[in-house]
Amino acid sequence: MTDNATSAGPLPVSVLTGFLGAGKTSLLNMLLNDPAMANTAVIINEFGEIGLDHLLVETADDDVFEMASGCLCCTIRGDLVDTLIRLIERRDAGEIKAFDRVVIETTGLADPAPVLHTIMNHPYLLQRYRLEGVITVVDAYNGPDTLDAHGEAVKQVAVADRIVLTKADLLTGVAGENQLFDIVGRLRKLNPAARLLEVQRDVSPDRLFNCGLYDPETKAPDVARWLAADAYEVPERAARGRRRRRSSGHDHTDHHHHDVNRHDDHIRSFSISNDKAISLWGFELFLELLRSYHGPNLLRVKGIVKLDDDEERPMVIHGVQHIFHPPSRLDGWPDDDRRSRLVFITNDIAREELDKLFKAFTDPVRGGADAFRDDTLSLRRGDEA
Repeated sequence: MTDNATSAGPLPVSVLTGFLGAGKTSLLNMLLNDPAMANTAVIINEFGEIGLDHLLVETADDDVFEMASGCLCCTIRGDLVDTLIRLIERRDAGEIKAFDRVVIETTGLADPAPVLHTIMNHPYLLQRYRLEGVITVVDAYNGPDTLDAHGEAVKQVAVADRIVLTKADLLTGVAGENQLFDIVGRLRKLNPAARLLEVQRDVSPDRLFNCGLYDPETKAPDVARWLAADAYEVPERAARGRRRRRSSGHDHTDHHHHDVNRHDDHIRSFSISNDKAISLWGFELFLELLRSYHGPNLLRVKGIVKLDDDEERPMVIHGVQHIFHPPSRLDGWPDDDRRSRLVFITNDIAREELDKLFKAFTDPVRGGADAFRDDTLSLRRGDEA
């Protein structure tokens, strides 16, 4: 076989999510009409749920359709793993046109985590695909009510790399402007690092994609952009400032800012950093403790970690709940910042708790094994961080 399916490396996969009625169908149709999407394979749940009929020009078989844009489109038949394997095998065999990107559209009610697990954990899929990013569509008009009522919608926003705001044109007058201000502030609080786009003005393939770990132009690591760790520092400073004002009895917070609801108040996004190297053994124990005690509440974890066996070659990690992509070693640091940096999006986990745990394995005085035992007992007792 002379096709370069494997020589070019794993194919990027983007997950398109968003709650029912948010506008995923309209966004998908808009994207598929763009010539830049010609070499894309799209996987959807059912054709009947999405108005793609006008784009279908030829039925390749029962599974794969070729569209006027040149894209390939197929439905999820039973299991996403089977669909992805069948698609790549037929590409390798030359039975369908070669594609260089995959977009998976989830159901509106879905927590995106199972789809991310599939891509990050299956041994064969890890060789042929790589998770590039999560695109979440949010309805600006109905979004506040949706976020209040549905925890799944909050998770969809929290784990996104790109957030596409739809129906903003329906928000008119002073009340509409206030609602738009509130929904944008709320999205920023839930996910300060995601790129926020407005569907009528900002959406194009080059703005939505290429948000993963590797730069598609150079194939080199772009860890700083991928982590966007700096984006979490401003909200943390602002939160500390609000706590200080409340403790002093002088809280001058602008009352026009959104008052977080019960769902938003559980989900936190933050980063921790540490300039001390950690042993590979200690780091493995740290990850195991994360998975064991916090797995379901780790909505997403990204990080670059300094290891003491070779401090010039850091390790990159990426996890969703209890599933972590196999860690990879970089040839060098991506910038002048030589600290370990970990970005967390969590449900009911305090920043101090994870910061304390990571420091336990980098503390040269206490030692990794003792720290692991002490912090495990502390977490079991529910001690304060």
